[in-house]
Formats: sequence, C-alpha cells, structure tokens
Amino acid sequence: MQIIKKNSGFIISGLIALTTLSPVIFILFSGFKAEPEIWIHLKQYVLPGLLKNTAILVVGVVSITALFGITLAWLTSFYDFFGRRLFERILLLPLAIPAYVMAFIYAGLLGFSGPVQTFIRANIPFFAPYFPEIRSAWGVIMVISLSIFPYVYLMASSGFRSTGRSMIEASQSLHAGRYFTLFRVIIPLARPWIFGGLVLVFMETLADFGAVSVFNYDTFTTGVYKAWYGFFSISAASQLASILVIIVLMIFFAESYFRRKQQYFTRGNPLPMEREALKGKNALLAFMVCSLIFSLSFVIPVGQLIFWTFKSFETEAGSHYFRLLTNTFALGIMGTVFTMGVAVILAYCVRTMKDSKTGFAAKLSLAGYALPGTVLAVGMMNVVARVDNLLINFLSDLGIQVSGMISGSLLLLPIGYMIRFLTAGFNPVASNMTRLTASMDEASRIMKVSGMKLLSKIHLPLIHRGIITGAIFVLVEIIKEMPITLMLRPFGWDTLAVKIFELTSEGEWERAALPAITLVIAGMVPIFMLTFIGRDKK
Repeated sequence: MQIIKKNSGFIISGLIALTTLSPVIFILFSGFKAEPEIWIHLKQYVLPGLLKNTAILVVGVVSITALFGITLAWLTSFYDFFGRRLFERILLLPLAIPAYVMAFIYAGLLGFSGPVQTFIRANIPFFAPYFPEIRSAWGVIMVISLSIFPYVYLMASSGFRSTGRSMIEASQSLHAGRYFTLFRVIIPLARPWIFGGLVLVFMETLADFGAVSVFNYDTFTTGVYKAWYGFFSISAASQLASILVIIVLMIFFAESYFRRKQQYFTRGNPLPMEREALKGKNALLAFMVCSLIFSLSFVIPVGQLIFWTFKSFETEAGSHYFRLLTNTFALGIMGTVFTMGVAVILAYCVRTMKDSKTGFAAKLSLAGYALPGTVLAVGMMNVVARVDNLLINFLSDLGIQVSGMISGSLLLLPIGYMIRFLTAGFNPVASNMTRLTASMDEASRIMKVSGMKLLSKIHLPLIHRGIITGAIFVLVEIIKEMPITLMLRPFGWDTLAVKIFELTSEGEWERAALPAITLVIAGMVPIFMLTFIGRDKK
C-alpha cells in the first residue's frame, strides 16, 4: 500500500501548484483589468522613474557581483596562495547578512553624520565636499552586491571545477596565455553555472525591498509598498506588481531554458585540477583581493554591528527584544512546519507518480521563490479578500454575521512563507528521497509493513537528514524575511526584521544593531552547513 495513491498524486501536486500560483494569477488578472485613470497616472508619474531606477540597480548589481564572484572563484579554484583554503569557505559568509542589514550599516558608517565623514571633515576638510553621497544609486548597488556576490562565487567555483585539467592543458599546449585560457576556454565552459548565479542575483536584486528602502531609492518593490500604504490603493499596487510579475516570469522561463542547455557543456568525470602555486607579488595580490572583498562584505559590517550592539545593549535588551525574538521564532516555526509538511507531500507525489504531469505541477509549485515579497503580499491580499467575501456570504446565508475571517490573521503568514520558500525545503527532501528505491517498498510489503508504518519505520528515517536540512534553511529564510511579514502580519506581531525596518526608517542605526546581529548569527547556521560540513579539503 502506497502512502499517496497514484490516482491522487497529480491532484495533490496540482492543488499545491494552484495555491502557489494563485497570487500571480490574481495580480496578472488585475493588470489586464486595469482601471484607465490609474494606468494614466502610473505611466505619467510613477513608471518612468521606477523603470529607470530598477534597470540601473539590476545592471549595476549584476555587473559588480559578476566581477567579484568570477574573480574570487578564479583565484581560489586555479591558484594556491596563503589563506586560499580559508577564503574558499569564508567567502560565503556575507550571505548571512541580509541586504537591508548591510544597507543600514554602511548608511550609518558613510552617511554625513557617520564616523567616516566626521573624521574627514575634522582632519581632511578639503576632501569633504568631494566625498560621494552614500544614499545614491552607487551606494545601494554596492551594498546589495557585497551581500549577494557569493551566489556568483559559489556557482562559478562549481563551474570552474567541472572544467577539469585536460581542457586547460589542451589550451596551454597551444601556447595560449593565462588570460586567454580564462576568457576563451574556462569561462565559456562554466557559462551555465555563472549564468545560474547571475540569475539568482537578478532575482534577489529585483525582489529587494529593505536595502532600497534604507537608501530611499525607489524601485518596483518600494513602489508597490508605497502604492498600498502611501496611497491606500491596492489597485495601483496590484497593477505595479503585475509589471514586475511579467518581468520575473520572463527571467524564470529564460533560466529554465538555459539550464537545459547545461548538459551541452558538462564533461563526465574530468581529471581534477592542479592549482598553480603563486609566489611573491602575485601571491600577495591574490591574498589582498580576497581580504579586501571579505573585509568589506563581512568583517567591517559585523564589527560595526558588534560595536553598536555593545553601545545599545542595556537599553535594547529588554522585554520588548525578547517579545520580538519570541514572535520571530514563533512565526518561523509555524512557517517551517507548514512548509516542510507541504514539501514532503510534494516530494512523495513526484516519487509516486514519476510522470511528466506531476513533475510539471511540482515545478510550478516551486515558482514562488522567484516572487518578490511585496508582490506576493499584494497577490495574497487579493486572493484572501475574495475568499473572505465568499465565506462571509455563505455564513450570512446561514444567519451568521462575521467580518473578515482570514484577512489580518496569522494564517496568512505561514501560507506566504510556504509559497516563497517551498523550494528551500523541497530540494533537500527530494534529493534524500532518491534513497527510497522500489525494491525497499517491495521488501517492506513482503514483511507486511505498509501504510503509515512504512512511512514511520522505513521512509522517514531514510529522508530525515533532508527534512532537517530543509527545515533549517526554511527557518533561517523566514526569520530574515521582511516584506511579507511587514505587509501581512497581524497588529502587534512585530518581528526582528520588521523592527529593523522601523528603526532604520528613523535613522536609529545603533538601536537596530541588536536585532540585526541576531539575524546574522541565525543566517550563519546554513552557511556553516554548506562550507564546513562535507566539503572538499583539497
């Protein structure tokens, strides 16, 4: 007896996909049914600025992260120098710092009243007028790049290692130089991996809300938020969100297309590379490049957070902080349990059916990772408003008078987290589920083990590592998540991320340090799992 029957596996995965895609469907519907006067206002006064700012931000971040990520991956993959083994691992640590935390740290450090400009005015006054304004396009581009360049570094490193020694030796045997080999052989072969990392960067940049809010740099995400909370117009927010959804869907399908092309570039079991030992000035230069980027992206931000935390600890570490901590982890645990439950069910459906329909439905279910939080929140409110109206009308026919049943309740947040982070929970479970072979099920049936007993005695013990890994990733993502929580939380349910947003909106950098460093510590857990457990020691 199977846990999920074959005739119901596709139905279940289809329902999960429908739940995940319902916010997108309603947003697109609102875009097609746009009110003319709203569109005229958006086209004349809002869209030009949002399109320009978003384009500048995306191009800038993609360019800087490509430069940082490919350079660091090239140095640590092909050369050996002092500190290389350590850098290979710690260069992922900036991912533990949310972009909005990185933003307020550098806004506090480099702002007009910050220590850097104060020092310059006091000691180098002639340079003060020329100091660049941090609250600008270049400022937000740099802080977001410093926060998410490890995506490109990690993917490029994987691509470079897949190249193998033979391709490099073949290039060198033709008397090709070091840089010719890099740009004409190594990078083209690693192109699918690099493209995958840049797509992640593109998605994260497009979805960013916190960092651009700190810098008062208007993009589509802030435009959606301001349309909802500033103009109290969910119609305008929905129509702005529909444009962003179309952009996201185009990138999502482009990523899927190019991912299928990856097999063209891969080579089976390539010989491992031999790193070239750098000496003298070259070794020093490689060390300085890695040290500079790591210092800017992790050492300086974390050091500043620690300094601010010590200054504000006595005033901030009170009952309100523990209430924020309790709310954050309560929502995190609720969202994680719900998300992992759906992830396990979806993975079982895929394993049971093993057909293209169920597989396609599962892929659609995982599309929520590409949705910006503000867009997802607006879409969910559209869906919930209609569901609430149906429930209210149904109950009123029975003589029961109620107001909104789902809107403003805690139910919205776990559903939103599930849609946004189902991919993070599903992938580890699905990977571990490859251990569940058909022969195991047949042997279990012979031993008269079936149904829930088969699940508890055989399946769950074999996939428990995947469930735990997925749960850790999902929990950390939920804890750091800001826009969904900010826009959908019930009154009084502030979290650490929401408190950081409120404090940084008022320029209270020091007071935001304690909740921020809590999020950084939580974010370091999956990074250590990725970098220090089971990694190559060579």
